[in-house]
Amino acid sequence: MDGATFILMRQIMATDPRAVSRPVDPLLLERWSPRAFDGSAMPQEDLDTLFDAARWAPSASNYQPWRFLYAHRHSADWQRFLDLLVPGNSVWAKQASVLMMVLSDTLTSAPGSDEVKPSHSHSFDAGAAWLALALQATRMGYHTHAMAGVDFDRARTELAVPDRFRLEAAVAIGRQADKGILPDHLQAREMPSGRKPIEEFAFAGNFRH
Repeated sequence: MDGATFILMRQIMATDPRAVSRPVDPLLLERWSPRAFDGSAMPQEDLDTLFDAARWAPSASNYQPWRFLYAHRHSADWQRFLDLLVPGNSVWAKQASVLMMVLSDTLTSAPGSDEVKPSHSHSFDAGAAWLALALQATRMGYHTHAMAGVDFDRARTELAVPDRFRLEAAVAIGRQADKGILPDHLQAREMPSGRKPIEEFAFAGNFRH
């Protein structure tokens, strides 16, 4: 992309944060992370479909290191999961249909072997599974919002997570509601966000700032 085209794309992105210059699949652009959820119940069958999508994600040696812990709205576990979020997230996530914790196994073993060793790609692989789940949710009319605003130490204890597993993120899942249900300071942020131009993160050859 030449300099003039780069500047033009920057101008377009300033007015339309989801503008693209290549034939990107619309599903990727439709996926975004709202905070306004309608509080409706999510059938277990729908949630299981999301998990089925996640299990088809690629992983090193097909080890599939991801784990998902979840609580449905109005279930006995709901408040426990909600209380693990920082206040800035729990104030809106309380209207989600499902709250989920994404974990990854930091240890791995070769196919057919019982010998375990540290995994280099556990977080990378769990991220692939999370994206597959998020895209499937979008296809089904749901939205997902991943969060790092979690009391991870408390979550490990509360959810009995073994030391070998890393808690990666929490995720709220549900159907989108009108942004008017959100506090005023969050309503202004309730819109799809943009992304950096390709030229800022993809380089032929050596690393560049």
